[in-house]
Amino acid sequence: MGETPQRPLIAIAGPTASGKSGLAFRLALAFDGEIVGADSRQVYRYMDIGTAKPTPEERARVPHRLIDVVDPDGEFSLAQYLELAREALGDIRRRGRTPFLVGGTGQYVWAILEGWQVPRVPPDPELRRLLEERAKREGVDALYRELAAIDSEAAARIDPRNVRRVVRALEVHHLSGEAISSRAAKLRPEFEPLILAIDQPRDELYRRIDERVDRMIGLGLVDEVRSLLERGYGADLPPMSGIGYRQVCAHLRGEMTLAEVAAKMKTETHRLARMQYTWFRRDDPRIHWVDASAGDPYDEAARVIDPFLRGEES
Repeated sequence: MGETPQRPLIAIAGPTASGKSGLAFRLALAFDGEIVGADSRQVYRYMDIGTAKPTPEERARVPHRLIDVVDPDGEFSLAQYLELAREALGDIRRRGRTPFLVGGTGQYVWAILEGWQVPRVPPDPELRRLLEERAKREGVDALYRELAAIDSEAAARIDPRNVRRVVRALEVHHLSGEAISSRAAKLRPEFEPLILAIDQPRDELYRRIDERVDRMIGLGLVDEVRSLLERGYGADLPPMSGIGYRQVCAHLRGEMTLAEVAAKMKTETHRLARMQYTWFRRDDPRIHWVDASAGDPYDEAARVIDPFLRGEES
């Protein structure tokens, strides 16, 4: 028997649509937990369906933090995320509950788990505008290749299709003369983590993605995007470039049918899931992959968590 962790943190990461949120919800209920999100899209208000946020009923039963913290036209950086997430995790722990860190944004997950300290570099609106124009003109892949050349560590932690994060990393480099990863000093992590990820067979993961896309459209994704545009949030805002929002904007301009929107969303989400799976697989030694091939992953996850919280060997 070991010593009970004094600062336990259970992280549930992995590819989109693998079942992280549903599993975390059930585990939080079972282990007196609260959830802190690690999703770079769920931080935006009014973007609920397309980011697959937990339902109001789920959020009423289990507190979820780091959801709905900024408007779609607001600034949100890794430094801001770390400040808010650490505050939330500390609050959960001080009240004697179990903190769960849940999401598929690898940079957010590892920044918390590895104790990153990210200095704030004030944005330069003109430089950002020029970089965003380049992304539109040359494609975000061109900017991502530039980032990989000057800061491979940061590039490895950023989704190549996330225009805002790629632009921000380049912005920090241009303004400071340093790689953003070199500025992100790592101190002793504030928590003792247990890291889980759901290992879904590839065909099952694609099936779940396709079902979720169809469900999003059925729940009213088109109306959600129309409402955002009517509120004055332009289609050129970085959050609106995310999967689903970008395609529906094109649909509302008459450029795509709804069937084409669904097909494109599925294809791009398959690609994103493959990339996320690769990112998290690089950290295999630190992750307990919960096998979902035999069905419900809850029992295996609970069997790992229980001895961890008791300070016992699993």
